[in-house]
Amino acid sequence: MRPPRDLVEKVESRPYDVLNSEEARTEAGDNEMSLYHIIKPEIDFEPGTSEYDPKVYERAAENFRKFQEKGWLVQDEEEHYYIYAQTMNGKTQYGLVVAAHVDDYMRGRIKKHELTRRDKEEDRMKHVRVNNANVEPVFFAYPDNDVLDRVISRYADTEPEYDFIAPIDGFRHQFWVISDHDDIEVITREFSNIPYLYIADGHHRSAAAALVCAEKQKENPNHKGNEEYNYFMAVCFQASQLTILDYNRVVTDLNGLTPAEFMKALNENFTVEDMGENIYKPQRLHEFSLYLDKHWYRLVARSGSYDNSDPIGVLDVDISSRLILDGILGITDLRSSKRIDFVGGLRGLEELKRRVDSGEMRLALALYPVSMKQIMDIADSGNIMPPKATWFEPKLRSGLVIHKLS
Repeated sequence: MRPPRDLVEKVESRPYDVLNSEEARTEAGDNEMSLYHIIKPEIDFEPGTSEYDPKVYERAAENFRKFQEKGWLVQDEEEHYYIYAQTMNGKTQYGLVVAAHVDDYMRGRIKKHELTRRDKEEDRMKHVRVNNANVEPVFFAYPDNDVLDRVISRYADTEPEYDFIAPIDGFRHQFWVISDHDDIEVITREFSNIPYLYIADGHHRSAAAALVCAEKQKENPNHKGNEEYNYFMAVCFQASQLTILDYNRVVTDLNGLTPAEFMKALNENFTVEDMGENIYKPQRLHEFSLYLDKHWYRLVARSGSYDNSDPIGVLDVDISSRLILDGILGITDLRSSKRIDFVGGLRGLEELKRRVDSGEMRLALALYPVSMKQIMDIADSGNIMPPKATWFEPKLRSGLVIHKLS
């Protein structure tokens, strides 16, 4: 299902997990067609209403039915693949919108690199269950494929079904419908030959889809494995096209240390260079940027402080967590500690400086971005990345296409 062309900019929205309830309320405004009424339906209630209240999930389903009845979402008459292109800072990445099979996720052919939290799985599972649909897609990467690239390039030279500039970030989004049966067969065949897909963003949505599928299998005595609930919606991008930004840290205190004591502790595992008051951004792997007391410092991990043969231990997110956040500042659990927060790289290092200078935070730590190759290597090795390691940009817009489970 998807919006008619003339309504897409009324319907489309940012994904549910990149903004809070009040931001969604503001962005939706008086636009009753905004997808926020389905993915953030707490905005239909009094401010302060919990997004986990049972009536909120019920409202999501009511609104989803309303969108269909009003013609704001219309089901295509035939099955299609779709191409979804995003342009940020002059760079365009092209994704294929597909239905992925839950079995491939359960058997590890769709690989993950992050742990999921049960409470977030439960939330997304309820949302999928009550709507009987994947309202928002998962973000996959696949190894580069020349055949798929040629198909995509041919469509990219034609007029898109949707073409708009998103508000707030100003990124361009384009969308094509692949209706030619020969092209559909080529895409299906090529994906059958790709050994693995990689979850870039959307681990909780993937897990929720698998949980709902398991429920529906138990309820169906004639389950065959090809029912629509066995599939969940994903947008698959070629790995080489993806942009991963830095995912930085801000910390509330020095764990009882004076600045001098903290800097001395850093010197055990890092060379430390005072870069002055101008913002300094890490330039390479194993290099970090620290902001403390109006000064920026360049930190370089000393040889022997990490193991190049360890796919996890060599990551800068692990080095900084192990040697600074845990070893010096005593922050052992990045997922639950209230002493730390995380800032996506799109906000820039100016945001780190602002939060420290305001007194809200005591120090900031900027990291060099993880590479897609590192993510794929870790997934291939069966390992899991440390929390808050990746920030993909641009984010997928929601509402361009929705996958019903029946």
